[in-house]
Amino acid sequence: MTLNSQQIALIQSAVPTIVAQSEAVASAFYAQLFALDPSLRAMFRGDMTEQGRKLMQMLGVALSNLDKLDTLRPALRALGERHLNYGVSDHHYSVVGTALINTLELLLGEAFTADTRAAWATLYGDLTHAIKSGLYPVVTEAAAD
Repeated sequence: MTLNSQQIALIQSAVPTIVAQSEAVASAFYAQLFALDPSLRAMFRGDMTEQGRKLMQMLGVALSNLDKLDTLRPALRALGERHLNYGVSDHHYSVVGTALINTLELLLGEAFTADTRAAWATLYGDLTHAIKSGLYPVVTEAAAD
């Protein structure tokens, strides 16, 4: 994956704030997500508090492995395959990325500099690339049948 050491440091500097406010981060993220695309609310049928915990757990795994994100590829591919069953499209990943960046900007305030934004965008791009690698091969195989 493509994060450099400076980007890793910028992302890691936000981790204590994210961890300390994890419930608020999750809540703000889903508020942003549903404001950007209200149709996405239908994809989340369960308890949103529990969904927020899952989001923060997944984010925590990524943040704990910033220097070795490649080790997460199999799990991210599997997540992409599950997303296919949920009806997730390429557009949804874009909306989620925007919601994530907006949430981090609100949470971190002035500490969310242009370089920090770029680092998080790179991280999200790397993660979604790995996730999508689990989506599109399945679609291609299904189309070939």
